Amino acid sequence: MSAPTISLLLADDEHLIRTALAQMLDLEDDLDVVAQAAGGDEALAAAVEHAVDVAVLDLQMPGLDGIAVAEALATQLPGAGVVIVTSHGRPGHLKRALAAGVSGFLPKTASARTLAEVIRTVHGGGRYVDPELAAEAIAAGDSPLTPREADVLELADGGAPVEEIAQRAHLSPGTTRNYLSNAVAKLGAANRHEACAIARRMGWI
Repeated sequence: MSAPTISLLLADDEHLIRTALAQMLDLEDDLDVVAQAAGGDEALAAAVEHAVDVAVLDLQMPGLDGIAVAEALATQLPGAGVVIVTSHGRPGHLKRALAAGVSGFLPKTASARTLAEVIRTVHGGGRYVDPELAAEAIAAGDSPLTPREADVLELADGGAPVEEIAQRAHLSPGTTRNYLSNAVAKLGAANRHEACAIARRMGWI
């Protein structure tokens, strides 16, 4: 008696990668790609519509990112497993993904065979995290930033003036400056531009 087929959603904004991956996974007898999406919002809607067993999500997509889709699926389709693939395996992203209930996390350099095995593991209730990404996350430690400091630093990332950041964060300019200076000090940066770069590299914003 053959094993039941695992229905999949593939979400990646790079069309060539997504279609190639779908073709490779469809060669597996027990895997069936029933939906594809190029962005996060589309991925969430398609996953729920098709009630997929496992959603394979790119970390960075237009609209909702892979982690935000995972968070939404946890309430809208709680039975689905989520695997995130990424070309940006930063420590903070892995920790956010695990907190969001993601069961699989691996780099885009992984083979289709490895991905297929991870999908089966996640569907069976297991978890898989790429060993190198896990080691980097452990070595990096937790973010020293408070959630509010991280929010303000992320708003500052494009070089916006304090007044604009304050308005978007619903804070006073003085409070915004305090959060920024705290973040700069905690990250050992020379200025907020450098602090943004450090926090982004670590996946903390």
